[in-house]
Amino acid sequence: MSERESMPYDVVIVGGGPAGLAAAIRLKQVAAEKDADLSVCILEKGSEIGAHILSGAVIDPKALDELLPDWKTSGCPLAEVPVTDNQHWLLTKDGSMGVPHLFTPPFMHNKGTYTGSLGNLCRWLAEQAEGLGVEIFPGFAAAEILFNDDGSVKGVATGDMGVARDGTHKADYQPGLELHAKYTFFAEGVRGHLSKQLIRQFELAKDSQPQVYGLGIKELWDIDPELHVPGRVIHTQGWPLSETAGSNGGGFLYHQANGQVALGFVTWLNYTNPHLSPFHEMQRWKTHPEIAKILKGAKRISYGARAINDGGYQSVPKLTFPGGALIGCSAGFLNVPRIKGTHTAMKSGMMAAEAAADAILSQRQGDELTAYTIAYENSWVAKELSQVRNVVPLVKKFGDMLGSAIAGVTMWAEYVGLKMPFTMKHKPDHESLWRKDLVPAIDYPKPDGVLTFDRLSSVFLSNTNHEEDQPVHLTLKDPDIPIAYDLPMYDEPAQRYCPAGVYEVVGEETGDPKFVINAQNCVHCKTCDIKDPTQNINWVVPEGGGGPNYPNM
Repeated sequence: MSERESMPYDVVIVGGGPAGLAAAIRLKQVAAEKDADLSVCILEKGSEIGAHILSGAVIDPKALDELLPDWKTSGCPLAEVPVTDNQHWLLTKDGSMGVPHLFTPPFMHNKGTYTGSLGNLCRWLAEQAEGLGVEIFPGFAAAEILFNDDGSVKGVATGDMGVARDGTHKADYQPGLELHAKYTFFAEGVRGHLSKQLIRQFELAKDSQPQVYGLGIKELWDIDPELHVPGRVIHTQGWPLSETAGSNGGGFLYHQANGQVALGFVTWLNYTNPHLSPFHEMQRWKTHPEIAKILKGAKRISYGARAINDGGYQSVPKLTFPGGALIGCSAGFLNVPRIKGTHTAMKSGMMAAEAAADAILSQRQGDELTAYTIAYENSWVAKELSQVRNVVPLVKKFGDMLGSAIAGVTMWAEYVGLKMPFTMKHKPDHESLWRKDLVPAIDYPKPDGVLTFDRLSSVFLSNTNHEEDQPVHLTLKDPDIPIAYDLPMYDEPAQRYCPAGVYEVVGEETGDPKFVINAQNCVHCKTCDIKDPTQNINWVVPEGGGGPNYPNM
């Protein structure tokens, strides 16, 4: 008999990001509209709501307008900085060229959008949810899916607390808690630990393309007030990734509240050169004269990293299974050309909530919420993603400049109603690396401590912390593969694709190489789980509350 206690709810939501919070709020709204009550709880692995939330972010308020129409006058921090200026730069090593707005359809122009901290938006949404009676449990990581006898999802169990690295129970050991639900929503974000199990077990992706990803690395800077233009949004493409064949991505720089700029760089994880380091590409990007000019006399105050879904419309899996649903980035609703996914994630949560509320109030439970799938297929989310479905594959196929030009033509055509008669395919990111001897090595400059920095000092700014004496949450299916295969074939790329310095190969110079995992550095970006060429690394949740603690990201 299990020693774990259990708690019953109508709906359990795994993840306190924008999708999970929007779903919780909408569940309570629908119940109130029908003079009923639904018990709803959210499990959040971060130490608080927002602790693990990282995004640029420029946010389209479309879903927020639907969910909470008075958000602008209700103290929502997002309302502080509307976007006032939208620019797109093509960078060469020493120069830049702006792309005129007439080359891109109106949905790319950021009219009516806002820029700010997604973490702070989530904190505000959590206040609204709790005000409606939603129970939120931060610091509790959902570690296990629970099933009914008929195979439907019964709920989840949180991870045990107080387990030592060797698996023994420490003095403060506490078993996990089971949360049982009529329906369970998985809103874990990109490459969710439990979501990927559900996708595999219920074959949710059998009729969709593989999901593909980018790694976004972000910093927050206090800049010279004379250089700060609140609401200015800048996106870049081209240099420095243009110097490395087989790589794509781009930068962003957003002038936000309090004299700060949020800046960062996204590297698509389909790159081919195993010597490439997304972290160092981001540091190099800041040395471009146009970026460095904005950062003159500025001070870096925060750092973080997160993978993002790039697959789009054709990579969205089946959304439902008996007893639950995937919402938000667990399913992958990011609009890559717009670099926006908060509005689509929130809307997915709202649609799932409406389907679940109707089912529960009709005395159903544990079945498939087909109404959610139907709602998605007829929603503005599906229409928006469909319009841009070929952009990422075109850029990958034809390269940054030509591919972007062709993609621009297709976006204009789709925007005016000329639907392209094809949908392009994706290839998994972990299959893209070439052998180390077939591509040139990359010599990255040493950090100067002014514009550019090393990984460990960067991780320090993310406030990352894990209880040291706990099981390592970065697990290897075969511990021999990193040295026996990945090192001779790819020079063990985990040393470079991780933006937190988690993975090292030590002892090469003495002829006795060993693969070292510094799990305490992990910022939960999930890149290793995605890019590892043999899919040997499996990211699982650490003890609840561990990881980064982003204050304003």
